[in-house]
Amino acid sequence: MRARIAIVAGVAVMVMAAAALAGLGFAAPAGPQRLAQPAAPGAVPVDVELILAVDVSYSMDPEEQALQREGYMAAVTSHEFLQALREGMHGRVAMTYVEWAGTHHRDIIVPWRLIDGPESADGFAADIGRARYTRASRTSISGALLFAVPLFDSSGYRGVRRVIDVSGDGANNAGPLVALTRDEVLAKGIVINGLPIMLKRPNLGTMDIDRLDVYYEDCVIGGPGAFVIPIKARDQFKQAIRTKLVLEVAGRTPKPRIVPASAKAPRISCTIGEKLWQDRWGN
Repeated sequence: MRARIAIVAGVAVMVMAAAALAGLGFAAPAGPQRLAQPAAPGAVPVDVELILAVDVSYSMDPEEQALQREGYMAAVTSHEFLQALREGMHGRVAMTYVEWAGTHHRDIIVPWRLIDGPESADGFAADIGRARYTRASRTSISGALLFAVPLFDSSGYRGVRRVIDVSGDGANNAGPLVALTRDEVLAKGIVINGLPIMLKRPNLGTMDIDRLDVYYEDCVIGGPGAFVIPIKARDQFKQAIRTKLVLEVAGRTPKPRIVPASAKAPRISCTIGEKLWQDRWGN
């Protein structure tokens, strides 16, 4: 990533997160920013309502799918995550785990769950592990975002922040245009973070693209403190996912990204996935 993000001194959990990311070229974001969120009467207050939206398209091979699940299971039960949880305003978060592919494949694997300590974290991880594996065609990040937004309204929780955490290994190639959808989501006060998985060489047959991290930065994520953590090696899965969850639970936000004023051309097209699909299939 082009920008590095300063570590907030004196916050022990963030120091641990920064150390975990030493091998990924990413440092912990600085400075919390909180967003008040409306909720139904009687909703349980939490530090964050977090939707984990996980790619299960055919471009994700079975080993990558297993690594993803294992990464989330290990992250939510880790010492670093539980430490961040304890240091929150309420000491609890609400999470749901969703898998997605094309516009017609979105499954809630683990419904909304209150995570307030080791026992509830263990239960959440166990439910991820028990779910059967599925895969489906196409990649619709926009569809995943549109599916995720209404889930907040029926969560039963009132988060100081609302976050959609998108992980995937390809660009949007189905459903609405991703940049327009992202802007609609951000207008609702929801933050989108990204975990681009970059294990394969760019290939027209699988429609993998170069610079997927840049695509996520420019076309997918957004909102106060939004960030991207790319995964470029299989042994980075658990480390990256753990650090991402710690940052999201702790509510840290990065410094503003600095883009040279002389840059006139976009770094990457937000319709590159659709273009690759058209080039391959003609429609």
